[in-house]
Amino acid sequence: MAKHGKKYQEIVKKHTTTAMPIEQAVKEVKKSSYSKFVGTMELHVAINVPKEKDAKSIKGSIALPYPIAKSIKIAVITTPEKFDEAKKAGADLVGLDEIIKDVKAGKIDFDILVATPDVMPKIAILGKELGPKGLMPNPRNGTVATDLTGTISEYKKGKMTFACDESGVMHFVVGKADMEDQKIIDNVNACIAKTAEIVAKPANQAIKTAHISVSMGLANKIIVE
Repeated sequence: MAKHGKKYQEIVKKHTTTAMPIEQAVKEVKKSSYSKFVGTMELHVAINVPKEKDAKSIKGSIALPYPIAKSIKIAVITTPEKFDEAKKAGADLVGLDEIIKDVKAGKIDFDILVATPDVMPKIAILGKELGPKGLMPNPRNGTVATDLTGTISEYKKGKMTFACDESGVMHFVVGKADMEDQKIIDNVNACIAKTAEIVAKPANQAIKTAHISVSMGLANKIIVE
């Protein structure tokens, strides 16, 4: 087992597992970051999965108050007659067979993949490559769409996808470690509100536990009210 460095060991000594207000958790998580790059802040929410739903079927999209990425690279798979529409709307990659071929070969050079319904049968073979990365187009998060102009515009403005894993934990990207605390806090609150909406219960009943973490650092448990 690899040993962590002195900086990490010092961080662990000061770490607490006690739940704390979001404001405090954001500050503590930032302090725990020990990467040489700007870490990504994430929110992990363990939910009370509704009995009628399979945890892995819970997914969707959210427009955060403060977008995280300065630029989102969007790929669109559609039929040739819609290529121009997608390009004019701001898509970075547009195509059909060529993009499918690249993805199958492991070349995934985009953040969001949008597809029109008529090509979904053709991209079903990409589940192995796109599924684990959360990039498979899906009607529930709006990435299977007929309105390419509107969909591309929304994602360019910062709309993000999220998903729930089989253990019932929803994962959201809520910021970068160099963002202002209040912006991250507002994004976290938006994700908590979205979770409550999905489970159809008040946040403190919909959520079992919630943690904020950073790419290389520790996670802190937050109080959900």
